[in-house]
Amino acid sequence: MLMRSSYDVTIIGAGLAGLQCARLLARQGLHVLLVDRKNTLDQKIHTTGIFVRRTLVDFDLPDDCLGPPIKHVTLYSPALRPLELASHHEEFRIGRMGQLYQRYLQQCLHAGVHWLPQTSYLSHSASNGKLTLRLHSGFPRKSISPRSIRTRYLIGADGARSRVARDLKLELNSEWIVGVESVLHGAVLDGPPQLLCFLDPKLAPGYIAWIAHDGEETHLGVGGYPSLFDPIPALQDFRSRVAGIIDLRKVKQIETRAGFIPVGGVLRNIANSTGLLIGDAAGAVSPLTAGGLDPCMRLSSFAARIVTEYLSSGDVEVLQAYSGELFRSRFASRLWARRIASTVRQPQLIELGCAVLRLPMFNSLAHHVFFGRGSFPDVMDWREPAQSAPLPDCTG
Repeated sequence: MLMRSSYDVTIIGAGLAGLQCARLLARQGLHVLLVDRKNTLDQKIHTTGIFVRRTLVDFDLPDDCLGPPIKHVTLYSPALRPLELASHHEEFRIGRMGQLYQRYLQQCLHAGVHWLPQTSYLSHSASNGKLTLRLHSGFPRKSISPRSIRTRYLIGADGARSRVARDLKLELNSEWIVGVESVLHGAVLDGPPQLLCFLDPKLAPGYIAWIAHDGEETHLGVGGYPSLFDPIPALQDFRSRVAGIIDLRKVKQIETRAGFIPVGGVLRNIANSTGLLIGDAAGAVSPLTAGGLDPCMRLSSFAARIVTEYLSSGDVEVLQAYSGELFRSRFASRLWARRIASTVRQPQLIELGCAVLRLPMFNSLAHHVFFGRGSFPDVMDWREPAQSAPLPDCTG
């Protein structure tokens, strides 16, 4: 495909958010440029890729890009006392993210998206209602002079520490955790496919350690506030601690994944007349669970609708519906839970909390956290006034 000098929309970042938004925009007949620093999309994947039931039902995720269903969750206290939970439904599936990204990219190309890999966004300037982007292609950075591309609208899908957000003068993420995991083949775990979550403020301060095992692929990882732990040694320590739970003696390590995960909730100011943010750049991650794939899909789809209407009508008021303020109130309880989680340092308190969750009257709370159908809010028809419909609760 020949390179154009001007596009309707340019998207910086070809993760799940950027790919979803690009293919929907292109299907509306817009000229879309999709830019990413990576040469191929199966490189440097950051997410574990756990899709929840609501996402699997509502979106067209290719079945061959997903692992076997998971119905069982076990929550471990710091003393490794288990709380076993089971659902009647197929709650989770681990995405084969490299394969999924490549599949979505092919759909983007088929819809007419122009793909520009191994290219970095440098800056942009505005003049006469259009933007001029400075992009740098190739490696090393100094080998090729930056190129200029004109675009009507800019979308930042470039992660938790978004350069696009900074240049658009939109809100920036200010709170995040860091996660690191090993992706393994050949692990042996008794029982059906399952998700194991480990609460330990010394091992994973402010978050959890996890084993996601679907019988084919195993993800073993830790996450927490970067100021409170060193993730690589923590991952090694975790692997040693779970030797009696999962057999890792004959595993083959496929890859290591790491990344920043925003946990401050969706940002308030995520759009203006020049551009908008999606995915982690918009803080579209559950503050409590740090689950980001369902919010990513929903917000990216909504963004595609908003941008299509805005570019068609030229009415800047259309963008008012794309406001984090409309979503953020539904995260209030989870934001408070996140603040509490960030302050708990004593394993004894978490041990006590886990004991309470084993009581019948509180056990349903644990089920709700892991198996609740809520996630990022279903946005009401954005053509209607914001007061016309309440936003549903969100747990994912």
